[in-house]
Amino acid sequence: MQKVSRRTLLIGMSFGVGGLAVGGRALADQPDLSRPMLFRSPTLEPFVDELPILPHLDGATRAIDAVSTMHRFHRDLPPGPALAYGDGSYLGPVITARRGHETTVGYRNRIETHPFAADFDTSLHGVTEDDRTDVPTSMHLHGGVTPPEFDGHPEKISRPGEGFTYRFPNRQDAAMLWYHDHAMAVTRLNVYAGLAGVYLLRDEYDTGHPDNPLGLPSGNHELVLVLQEKIVDGTGAQNIRSTPIVPQGRWEGGAVGDVGVVNGKIWPEAGVDRGLYRLRLLNAASFSVWNLHFSNDMRFWVIGMEGGLLDAPAPTTRVRLSPGERVDLLVDFGDLEPDTTVELRNTEDAAPQAAQIGAVRMPVFMRFRAGTTRGFARPVPATLRGGPGQPPAVGPIPAVQVVRNVSLSQPSAVRIPPSIMSLNNLMFHSDDIEIPRQGTVEQWNIVNATPDPHPIHLHLVHFRVVGRQAIDTLAMCARQPQPPMGTKWTPDADPFVVEPLRGPEPWETGFKDTVVCDPNSVTRIVAYFPTADELGFDPDATFPAAVHTTDRHTDANTHHGNDDHGNADLQGYVWHCHILDHEDHDMMLKYRTVK
Repeated sequence: MQKVSRRTLLIGMSFGVGGLAVGGRALADQPDLSRPMLFRSPTLEPFVDELPILPHLDGATRAIDAVSTMHRFHRDLPPGPALAYGDGSYLGPVITARRGHETTVGYRNRIETHPFAADFDTSLHGVTEDDRTDVPTSMHLHGGVTPPEFDGHPEKISRPGEGFTYRFPNRQDAAMLWYHDHAMAVTRLNVYAGLAGVYLLRDEYDTGHPDNPLGLPSGNHELVLVLQEKIVDGTGAQNIRSTPIVPQGRWEGGAVGDVGVVNGKIWPEAGVDRGLYRLRLLNAASFSVWNLHFSNDMRFWVIGMEGGLLDAPAPTTRVRLSPGERVDLLVDFGDLEPDTTVELRNTEDAAPQAAQIGAVRMPVFMRFRAGTTRGFARPVPATLRGGPGQPPAVGPIPAVQVVRNVSLSQPSAVRIPPSIMSLNNLMFHSDDIEIPRQGTVEQWNIVNATPDPHPIHLHLVHFRVVGRQAIDTLAMCARQPQPPMGTKWTPDADPFVVEPLRGPEPWETGFKDTVVCDPNSVTRIVAYFPTADELGFDPDATFPAAVHTTDRHTDANTHHGNDDHGNADLQGYVWHCHILDHEDHDMMLKYRTVK
């Protein structure tokens, strides 16, 4: 049977939207209950669950298992099936590591049943019926400067009963990283089910202790917030599908959730002291970009993004966060009267292709309630880098040595399969890959020829955002036609820009590993590809596809050439869209960085 996707079926369709009453309170912009094109969550009262504080793991050696579990997302729902890292509570523990001290993670896949077994699409990348029960996994430290063998390559998988020892050098600036599943063609299923966790890297400046040299809030005044969007049903089960248009077991292309989930709870509430807080936010969603703000429009300060701290706090009333991105905030609740509340909200509409069937923005994530206690009272630091007791300044964007055009596209629906998302008009197993040289500064012009935003993530490296420009996509494609799928297409967008370069947002002035690329635009980033000597490992080393094992198959320590399934040794890293449905089919490519 030919694969059917939402993106193929929605051409020319347009539907209205309405509002959903949640717990007697209207949450604007929720899907209209009368619309048959969307699955929807039951009516749930917001702010009745306390914000969970995720468990923390310290120490240089950790054991992390992927397990099947049951989890209650809301007070009024029964527990539903999920996956988790660690103790089985949902998501994973916050791992705290220290710069310059290697972290060893002994990982095992102990998944017994998968919540989305029926949603595995066996037409993608060799996914088989057996994968529904013999679930493949691959743990990736997102943002980690990691040797290729330990980077969570999508083809280096562990199945139930197998395990692997990951070694993370931590030779990079303090930052909020995260670890999540990265297995080929099932990443969206594994991460949505719960295989995601936060990894806090500390250093001598950002120690996490009350006496840290930067004067930042710590302890109870530093909160990790893992943000997701979901659809749940009355049984407490998660639903990864947004619409009955796409048959179960077929790739959909991405689903907008209708409930906000923070640390595993739907619309929780957190009690806060009346003072300054450090909030570490992660967009762990599969699909949506969010424009986050507080319901009273109060000012806050962005102090860091994926690659660590900014040179100085950036005051703002909003921050835009795409899947995979993290943001480090200082928020002052000191002006709130006791027992007053403020909500963390979103104003970004659903992406156009989802909006065609009535999907709209999920408007709220959580609520903060001020207590009577005065909290952290130190002022917002004037600077964070470049001064005494601070890390070195971010500095200017380095001079570019190589300019490289790359593209994001949705090849024509008349091709087989009828819908796909693509980088450079290629599929993952193409050998026509980017091969930057070590020690080189490159500018990547990421040309987005689609009507949707795409967050692009490069493994291994951090980069700087130069800016964005809208383009005349139709004119560009008329002059540089997209060839048949499988032939590389990297159009030059420069002759077709329709506006001056817009520089990075105030919160994008530091180091990043993920960038949102707006529809019909070119996004320009600059990355330095470090040498093996600088890294302390060879980024172009080959490594076996087989994993270390516990009770099945071969041991990677004795593997040479091919694994027990006939797969050749692997090499290099990947870059991809962090909309996980897009990554799975097929917006991900390999790349190598060579001497």
